[in-house]
Amino acid sequence: MPPLLTYAARVSDGLPLIASFAPTQENLEPQKNEAKQLLRNLNSRTVAKLSIETNGSKTFHSLIRDGICYLTLTESSYPKRLAFLYLDEIGDGFVEELTNDYGDAWSVQVQTAARPYQFIKFDSFIQRKQKTFVDPSSRANTTKLNEDLADIQSIMKKNIQEVLNRGEKLDQVSQVSSNLVEESKKFKWGAKKLSYRAMLNQYGPIAAMGAFVLFVLYLKFFW
Repeated sequence: MPPLLTYAARVSDGLPLIASFAPTQENLEPQKNEAKQLLRNLNSRTVAKLSIETNGSKTFHSLIRDGICYLTLTESSYPKRLAFLYLDEIGDGFVEELTNDYGDAWSVQVQTAARPYQFIKFDSFIQRKQKTFVDPSSRANTTKLNEDLADIQSIMKKNIQEVLNRGEKLDQVSQVSSNLVEESKKFKWGAKKLSYRAMLNQYGPIAAMGAFVLFVLYLKFFW
């Protein structure tokens, strides 16, 4: 079986840029929903290469390059290295097409994209590429695996529930952090006010007495 689902999304906010689905009789709606959740949970701390086991017999593989996350779903028996070679070729093709359309400003187009699936025309390229990755044992794919020098041990492996739960926890941590920043600002302003009042109480009478003495001397010598 080829890669079943393929997405590309902006890492900064998880906005899906592309979605492509291989022809299949299987109901993949649960996996599509999980993919959308994974993309929403993207952030700057997401590892560059990640394999995520689902509750079924399938695995998500994600690759982050140039601020874009490429995500695909395969059968768990599908070779992991081949799945990442597929994502590499999808990434290369996507950037190449964007460069043809927008030149060196292609990354600006990605970062300013305002609507989901704005680059859906790239689906035709993905469909063609999926066909070349249908059979892992084909001569072309065997050659790719033999030539690939990537260390499979460096690819992080997690469970789907662990990743989704971690995303919720990161959201909670982000909210708590924001609240602490606001409280810190309030505390800092309150501390400044207290410090000002303390200085006023300490030096106010002395300043008032000095002003009174100067006033008396002015009346005595210059009035």
